Amino acid sequence: MKPPSLAARITLLLAATSLAVLGGGALAMDWRIDRAMEARFRGNLLTQAQALTTVVEVEQAAGTPRNPPALLAGEGRVYYELRCDGLPVLHTSPPPPIVPPGWPQSAGVVPRFANLPHGKGRLGTVIFAFQEPSTHGPPTRSCALLYAQDRHSFDRLLTALDWILGLGPALALLIALVAVPLIVRRGLRPVRALVERMRVIGPHAPGQRLPASGTRELDPLVARFNDVLARMDDGLARERQFASGLAHETRTRLAELRALTEVESRYPSGRSLPDIMHEVGTIGAELEATVAALLLLTRLQSGLERPCLQSLALGPWLERQLQRHRALAAGRGVALAVEGTPPTELHTDPALLEVAIGNLLGNAAAYAPAGDTVRLRLEPARLRVDNAAQELEPQDLASFGERFWRKQPPHAGHAGLGLALARAAAEALGMSLDFELRDGRVQATLAWRPG
Repeated sequence: MKPPSLAARITLLLAATSLAVLGGGALAMDWRIDRAMEARFRGNLLTQAQALTTVVEVEQAAGTPRNPPALLAGEGRVYYELRCDGLPVLHTSPPPPIVPPGWPQSAGVVPRFANLPHGKGRLGTVIFAFQEPSTHGPPTRSCALLYAQDRHSFDRLLTALDWILGLGPALALLIALVAVPLIVRRGLRPVRALVERMRVIGPHAPGQRLPASGTRELDPLVARFNDVLARMDDGLARERQFASGLAHETRTRLAELRALTEVESRYPSGRSLPDIMHEVGTIGAELEATVAALLLLTRLQSGLERPCLQSLALGPWLERQLQRHRALAAGRGVALAVEGTPPTELHTDPALLEVAIGNLLGNAAAYAPAGDTVRLRLEPARLRVDNAAQELEPQDLASFGERFWRKQPPHAGHAGLGLALARAAAEALGMSLDFELRDGRVQATLAWRPG
């Protein structure tokens, strides 16, 4: 089942909104019009009834009482029935076809209106009482009047108004259902153009971006999509660099092993077997170190390597780390110096901390120029390792921590994974690792939460 299109959704929303707004407005208008028309009908009915009482009073005052004609009839046929004390009942011919039961007793000074069923229509009625003046003296006779008018013409008018008010929303709804999809499809042309442009963008064509649509609503989407494409290109570039670096490291070590065995088999150098096996072991150890580093990096970045936290006496532990790297540094003419006093204890994972600090020290000792001093500065909640790096540029710092990235030609035993391992281990321990280049020296800062 296909999902509903955007045009269909907008059409349904507009149709529902039109129906709710116009339908609700039509109902409100119909209610107001019906009330106003009903009030006017009753006002006219009462006016005719009062005119009839005036005619009766005039005739009674003249001494010539008679059955008054229905001379004030409106749009429908009128009926009345007049009951006065001591006088015969006056009514139209024919009399009202239907009257409320006991109406003379319920008549009062305040007019009472009612709609009574009559055949297929209704009769609008008004009942009220009044005092008929006598020829001499104060009023002596009470009268009750029932005045009725056929509402057929009036109800037809109300029905016509209802149809007019009802057809407006129906017509608007019909127009919305027919015209809105066409308008929406026309308005969605920029979206279709973007979809067509996206078809040719992918990993097979890096560097391509969506052009600006010129539409205010779509331009933020285009910008976000271009950001995603940029990140995708960066990720693909890093993956290609990683694959190239891994292939280079593996191929180099295997090529060294193959060349060593072929040369020794065809053109023996005269070296002893232990020397040859020692060189083979060195090459194998470098390849093993690269594979082990990659496995550890993968476990750290995927979250499989969980830290095992414990209390660690940081001073003696750091001294052991420095002793491990002094031989490498001394062999390259590089000195190691420690400044500051370390915290007494640190709650951390010693193995992961060794990965982080050991790789920082090893990287500094391996790449510092001869005659330089690698300084390890200790502070209460961080440590800094810095060394001279005249060949580095500020933009190189963004590549620190990438796998197989090296500014200089590769050193023996260094595959460009040290800083990547240090960063991954620091993240696993909840520490921050930042790099800064100042006055020709690169500085790595490993910080943790105090306490």
